[in-house]
Amino acid sequence: MPMSEQNQIASLDPNKAERRRKDPIFNRLLRNRLALIGMIITFIVIITGILAPVIAPFNPLEIRLKDRLKPPDATHIMGTDHLGRDIFSRIIFGARISLEVGIVSVALGTVVGLVVGAAAGYLGKRVDTVLMSIMDAIYAFPAILLALALVAAFGQGLVTVMTAIAIVRIPIFARTVRSSILAEKEKEYVEAARCIGQYDLIILARHILPNIMAPIIVVTTTYFAAAIVVEASLSFLGLGIPPPEASWGVMLNDGRRFMEAYPHVVIYPGIILSLTVLGFNLLGDGLRDVLDPRLRNVS
Repeated sequence: MPMSEQNQIASLDPNKAERRRKDPIFNRLLRNRLALIGMIITFIVIITGILAPVIAPFNPLEIRLKDRLKPPDATHIMGTDHLGRDIFSRIIFGARISLEVGIVSVALGTVVGLVVGAAAGYLGKRVDTVLMSIMDAIYAFPAILLALALVAAFGQGLVTVMTAIAIVRIPIFARTVRSSILAEKEKEYVEAARCIGQYDLIILARHILPNIMAPIIVVTTTYFAAAIVVEASLSFLGLGIPPPEASWGVMLNDGRRFMEAYPHVVIYPGIILSLTVLGFNLLGDGLRDVLDPRLRNVS
C-alpha cells in the first residue's frame, strides 16, 4: 500500500488521535527538533541570566584602559571593548537585562491585553467598538516608532523601556484574546453556564479563559523575542538602557565605531542576540504546533 494512503488511514484512526491528545506537551515538544533547539537555547539564556554574577569572570562595568580592544585570548575569551571591559562578562550580564525586559514587558502587555480583549470579546457591541478602536489607533503606529516616541517623552531607563514595549504589544494580545473569546462564547458549555445563572465574570474566568490559553501562550513566547529586539534597538539608538549598563544594544552601539579594525566588539554581541531571538522564536513555533489541535492532528 502506498505511504500516502497509509498516512491518510492513520490520520483517520481515532485511537491514534486520542493518543496524540493525551500525549504530554513536553514530550511532543521534545519530538519537534526545531522546538527542542529553541528550548535548549532558551534554557541556556535563562540560566546564564540568573547565574550571571557566578558565571561572569570579570566585573562587566570595570574599566581597564591598558586592556582596551584586546582580541580574544585565554584571559578574555571574547576580547575587550574600547574601555577594556570584558565582552564575555558584559554579554552574560546583558542576558539578565534582556530577560528582565522581556518578562516584565510581556507580562504587563499580556495582563492589560487580556483584560481589554476579554471585555471586548465577551461584552461586545459598544464596549467592543470603543476598545478595539483604541487598540487600532495604537496598532496603526509602527512598533519601533511608537516605542521611540514613548522613550523620548518619558526619558531613558529600564522602567521606561519595559513600559514602552508593553504598550506597543498590548493591541496584539488584546486582538488574540478577543478573537479567541468570540469563537468560544457561542459554544454550548458557555450557554449552559449562562442557563444555570453564573455571572459573566465567573464564566470568563472559570470556563472561557482556560480554553483559550494555547494561543495566548504562543503569542507570549513569540513576542518575548520581539521585546528583546526592541530593547536592543532602543539601546543601540541611545534611547534605551543608558550606558554603561551591559545591554546588548549598548554594546553594539559602543562597538560600531571600532568594528572595522576590531570586529570582535560587535560580532559576539550580535551573534548572541540573534541566537537568543532565534531560540524564543523556535520555541514559540513549537508551542504553536503542539498546542493547536488542527496542526497536531495532521502531523
